[in-house]
Amino acid sequence: MTRISAGPLRRGAFAAAFVACIAASPALAQEPGEIVAKVGDTTITEADIAFASRDFSAQLAQVPPTQWRKVLTDVVVDMKVMANAAAAAGIAEEEDFKRQVEFLKMRALRNALLVREVENKVTDTDVQAAYDKEFADFKGDEERKARHILLKTKDEAVAAIAELDGGRDFSDLAKEKSTGPSGPSGGDLGYFTRGRMVKEFEDAAFALEAGSYTKDPVETQFGWHVIKVEDVRTQAAPELSEVQERLRQDLLRERYAALMDELKANTTIEIVATEPGAPAEGEAPADGDAPAADEKPAKDGN
Repeated sequence: MTRISAGPLRRGAFAAAFVACIAASPALAQEPGEIVAKVGDTTITEADIAFASRDFSAQLAQVPPTQWRKVLTDVVVDMKVMANAAAAAGIAEEEDFKRQVEFLKMRALRNALLVREVENKVTDTDVQAAYDKEFADFKGDEERKARHILLKTKDEAVAAIAELDGGRDFSDLAKEKSTGPSGPSGGDLGYFTRGRMVKEFEDAAFALEAGSYTKDPVETQFGWHVIKVEDVRTQAAPELSEVQERLRQDLLRERYAALMDELKANTTIEIVATEPGAPAEGEAPADGDAPAADEKPAKDGN
């Protein structure tokens, strides 16, 4: 499926943010037709500034919002000066330029339709509904919260277990004896699901009940472990805030695909040629383009 580019949508959102920003000040003009500057016999309007904010969103993101208007005004003034010079030189009447204008008009119309029929049609309510549907029957993986004490030899691990059997606090013992990076934090490994730890460690941890520790040392490639499981729970569904951007993009792609299917179903499309000189769709290749029926490539290219 063709994927929608988020570029035009993000630029449209940025322009909306810019317009909202400048409109917040009563000292600034707010009507699209209001004149911002005069360049020769031509004018620059609020609409020109807003449109420029779309094309220069990346640059504007690098300066404080309080400087957006000045930056954009300077950019559009320079643009207007050069455009006036180009018009005076007759560039507007050149065929190549006219073709470029037609292409830019086509792209601008496409982007406007995307905003109107795709971006603006995906609401927060739609995102919430998609979240509710996707995670209604969510069943998370079992995960365990554990601590461990990592030691170099089996004898050291056996001795540590004996101390735990005698009443030593697991966290204190890990801080004192563990050679692993989690030692200073009492051997705390946090919560983890299957597949996160090496197999020997995982098998031992998932065989324990909450509150218990291994009575026999567990050997892995890292050394000898004494493991304590502190809690067992089922992984919770992600919060809406964690997945809402992904859900929104999914909905945008779905709406885009549906719009394109509808439009193409009511449009006659003919691909005339894929490249200069190439046969049209369904057209036989010109003489000499195809190998003879008995012509076969030799082994190893000979």
